[in-house]
Order: sequence, then structure tokens, then C-alpha cells
Amino acid sequence: MPHVAAPTLELNSPVERLYGVGAERKAQLARLKIFTIGELLLHQPRRYEDRRHFVSIYDLTEGQTRTVLGRVVTLGTTTFRRSGKSVFELVVDDGTARLHCRWWNAPYMERYFKQDDEVFVFGKVTAVKPRMMDHPETEVVESAEDASIHMNRVVPIYPLTEGLPQRWLRALIARTVAIFEPRLAEPWPGVALQGFPSFKQAIHDLHLPAEVTDAEDARRRLALDEFIGLQVEIRRRRRNLEANSRALPCGGDNRLMKPFLRQLGFQPTRAQTRVLREIRADLSGAVPMRRLLQGDVGSGKTLVAGCAALMAIESGFNVALMVPTEILAEQHHLTFSQWFGALSVLVSLITGARKSGAPPAPGLIIGTHALIERGAELPKLGLVVIDEQHKFGVAQREKLVRKGAYPHLLVMTATPIPRTLGLTLYGDLDASVIDELPAGRGRIKTFVRSAETLPKVWTFLREKLAQGRQAFIVYPRVEETAGNVKAVLTEAERLAKILAPFSVGVLHGRLKPADKDRVMTPFRTGKTAVLLATSIVEVGVNVPNASVMLIENAEQFGLAQLHQLRGRIGRGAHESYCILIAGKKTPEIQERLSIMEQTVDGFRIAEEDLRLRGPGEMLGQAQSGMPSFRFGDLATDLELVQRSKKIAAVIDVSARA
Repeated sequence: MPHVAAPTLELNSPVERLYGVGAERKAQLARLKIFTIGELLLHQPRRYEDRRHFVSIYDLTEGQTRTVLGRVVTLGTTTFRRSGKSVFELVVDDGTARLHCRWWNAPYMERYFKQDDEVFVFGKVTAVKPRMMDHPETEVVESAEDASIHMNRVVPIYPLTEGLPQRWLRALIARTVAIFEPRLAEPWPGVALQGFPSFKQAIHDLHLPAEVTDAEDARRRLALDEFIGLQVEIRRRRRNLEANSRALPCGGDNRLMKPFLRQLGFQPTRAQTRVLREIRADLSGAVPMRRLLQGDVGSGKTLVAGCAALMAIESGFNVALMVPTEILAEQHHLTFSQWFGALSVLVSLITGARKSGAPPAPGLIIGTHALIERGAELPKLGLVVIDEQHKFGVAQREKLVRKGAYPHLLVMTATPIPRTLGLTLYGDLDASVIDELPAGRGRIKTFVRSAETLPKVWTFLREKLAQGRQAFIVYPRVEETAGNVKAVLTEAERLAKILAPFSVGVLHGRLKPADKDRVMTPFRTGKTAVLLATSIVEVGVNVPNASVMLIENAEQFGLAQLHQLRGRIGRGAHESYCILIAGKKTPEIQERLSIMEQTVDGFRIAEEDLRLRGPGEMLGQAQSGMPSFRFGDLATDLELVQRSKKIAAVIDVSARA
């Protein structure tokens, strides 16, 4: 495609229409997900180098990360005959001392440099006799004419792909900013964003900042734009739901609810009662319910779900309850069959392994992903309940809802959701929180221990088993893999000997459903003392007599997952113990696991998990439906998310006026 004059270019023009972008560069930019000029202008630097102040090579000290500027005095590759490995070495001199730069097994690096090249070197000093950096970032100074782009300023360092030079990309973006900056319009006309740079200033400062602080101000402005865009879309979806649907009348008449609550033998907590009032108001309203129910592990969400189901069933509708695992489906089927049996309410089960079919009369249909398959019939669907929502994607949620004619939706999670995620990932849902645990629960104590203490831990565990208690022992893997990470199958025989004569059951995701039942049933009934398992037990296992949770290689799990696993104990009246065995001892691991010792507050743990791991790893980006943000940081940008919600409301009102 021929390159064209700048005035005919638009932000949505293909990037290859810019001067200098041929077929090869187009392909390289595509690997960075840059297809248009607008996407090029929004390509965020991963960091900035202040090239106004260089450190002399003589002043480098071990452990520092610094930038130096010097001249190449010698270079070459050494290949080791016996191993076949190689090292390319570049020696740079700035007049004060020499710096040795090494790249292992990268002989191709030699073609990027020649003697007497002036070169920037950025990296961590690994030694001082001689001064050394391993695999530093480098950039050759080629000409004086573009020195204003690459030198003597705060310089952006961009994410790259193979074959794409940093200097070329930086120069392309700088030229493009110069062309388009005068033409950049505010994305939210009429809305004053006080305390933020204009959109055109933000684009300028993202790529050509006078100070590093200007670049952060630009990032915050562009992050705010992203959050506003999402909140506007959330409000649009909610408006469409209200305009295009009529709620099914599912408020109920209490003919099942009253005898159900009487037979429980205990009173719901104040928090459960408050949430049930909110749900009943939704089920009786004019718009289909779209509600998120958060409650820490053991807070009684299942009871709330059961009451909500009875409201819909009283109204003549079926209820579908979707859960992520067959173990949890079996647990719920057992619980609700016991609860609803005396009420003559039918409870069905649909999983990949067993299908009992939808009930002919109003009832509760419990299932896994099998509920959203084509063959699963869900007639007269009034309410959809999704348990452990974070295990499902948004698309799966919508697929189940579409099985009916705008049924009500109740989404439940025992993994407390950080506020930024609640306002983004679940921003289209009203929120309820069960912030109170039922009475009579035992206290949980948590301890972080090293692998060296395991003999004492086994002694402690045997004491608890001798008192009649039960225990979980959790490993990260089913089978042993590379690294010092323990696995269920390799530890089972050893633990059976250590804990004899107490019986040990083994559970993992590769077992067939019938085999899982053969393991779980004796553990639920107390015949098996210890359940050796993977994280498959993080949901769906309710054994009040279990008072010990031992997790080996605890550093392999996220904090939210550790909290879920800990929630399997403390469900009875006995004092319970969660013991986290750290397979590695680093300050980062100790900091992370110590949070589990300090608190049982799931919301605090979730916030820390988000801060330490980020939303992508915490949720699983593809699974969660979480939009990917270029500039927004959900671990630190709560204030921006909250502000974006208010701004989106103003934009929404203006659009409808």
C-alpha cells in the first residue's frame, strides 16, 4: 500500500500507511497488536530512562541498575568446545573505566555492533572486578540529527518484538505524535476532567515527557479514559436490559419458605436476612435481578441461595444452580435434597457423568458446565444461580441465562472481590455482602512453617487424629514435575505409612466421578481420617469434623486460593489449624504467606492478592472476561475507577437528555 500525505491519515488508518512502515515492519507491529495509527499512539512504554544524567563506568557499584554511555573498544564471541555453549562479550569505555557486557548463547548479537560505536548500556552491575553486566539493554547512537529523540531527555523504552529495533519504533512514534497531536480531540466532549492533562497533552507526555512524573500523569489520564469507556458500556448494557425485558414474577408466597426455615433448627444471621430481603425485592421487581452475592467462606451463601430458589419455585418456576466442579455439584445435590425433601421439592443433578433430567414440576436443577450444553433442557427457567462465579467466564454466564426468557440471575462468590474488580468485572451487577459468620464456628489459627519442621507437624497431626478429628493435606500437583514441588500421587504411599493406622484417601481431578465418590463419601462420613488432595477441594467439601488443613508448597498457590482452602476447616465447633509449609524461603514468599497468619478477613486477603499478583494471574484473563487495560492498573487505581463511575453517569444522563 503506498504511503500517503499526513492530512489524509486518520487514527483508524492502517499503520502501514505511515512513512517507513513496510511489510516487514507491519508484521512486527502486528505482533505487538498495533494495527492502526491510534493503536501506535497508545503503545505504552514499559519504563523510562533519564538520559540527561549518565553514571560514569568508574562509579558503578555491584547490584546497581544504571545507564552508561561509552564507546565500543572490543567485541567477540567465545564458543566452548565441550558444551557447545557460547558467550558474546562487548567491552565499552567511557574514559573513566571499562564495562564488560555479556550475552550467553546469543552469538547473533555480534552483528548489531562494531568497534568505535557509541552505545547506551542499561542493566544491573553483576561484578566490579572487572565491571560487568549480563544481558543488559543496549542502544547504538547512530546520528546527531535524531539525538533529540534518543538522547539528552527522558526517553521511553517500549515493549518490542523480535527484529524490531527500539530506536526505529521510538522515532516512528515521535514522528506520528508530531503529526497527530494538534488534531487529537477529547474523547468525552463536554466533560471536565479536573486535575488531569488534556487527551492531546497525555499522548504527548506518554511519549515525550519532560519529566518522569509527566509520564505518570499521562498514564493516569489514559487509564481514566479506559475506565470511563468501560463504565459507559456497563450502563448501556443495564439500560438495554431494563428497556427490553420484563421480569418474571418470582417473589414467592412463603408457603415453602416458612416450613423450610422452621425445619432448619437455627435462625439465619442478620446479614443473611438482610440479603434475602434485597433478593426478594429484586425477584418481585419490574427488571430481571442481576445481583452479586459476596460472602466469606462459611458465611452461609448456600442457605441464601436455597431461600432464593424457594421463592422462584413457589412462583411456579424452575431454578438452575451452576457450579464449577462435580464434587461441588454432588455436595449441593446432597445438601438441597436433605433440605427440600420434606417440602416435596424436586432436586435434579446434571453433570458430565450423570443426568437425571429437568423436573416435570417446578424444582431445582443443579449442574456443572453440562447445564449450558445444547442437550440440557431447562424449561420455565425463573432463576439462575451461579456459585463460585470466578471459576466461570462471562460468556458462560450469559449462555446459561439465555436458556430462559430473561430469568433472574444471582451470582455468588466465596472469594471476596477487591473493590476495583467489583466495579469493573461485576459493574453491571447490584452487590450484596454477607458480612457475618454463623454462630458456633470454631476459631482457625494459621501458621507458616518451613519443610524442616514437618516431623513436628506430623506429630501434631497424629495427635488431632487421635482426638477423633479429620484433616486435609493439599499438594499443588497430581504427579511430580520439574522442580521441588510435591505431588499427590508421589506422596500418597509415604504419608499412608507416616499416618498409619489412620486411613488416608486420595483425591484429584483425574479421577472418574464414581471414583471421586468412593473417596469422598467415607471422608464425609468420618470413616476416612485424612483426605490427601489437590486444590480440587477448595470448593464443595463440607466436613465439620475436619479441623486441620495442611498445605505443602503453599507458595505455589495464590492468597485467595489459600483462603478458600483454609475455609474447608473451622466449619464445626472445634478449634482448627491451617498449616502452610513453604517449600522456598524468599522475602517475597514470606511476606505473602505471612498475610495468611495475620488475618482471616477474605476482603483484605483479596486486596493483597490483587496487589501482589495482578488481576490477570489472580482471575485468569481469558476465563474471567476481564477487559484488558493498556494503562489502568486494577491493583492501584481504585480512585480512578470510582471517579470513572461518576463521570460515566454524567455522560449517560447527557446522552439520554
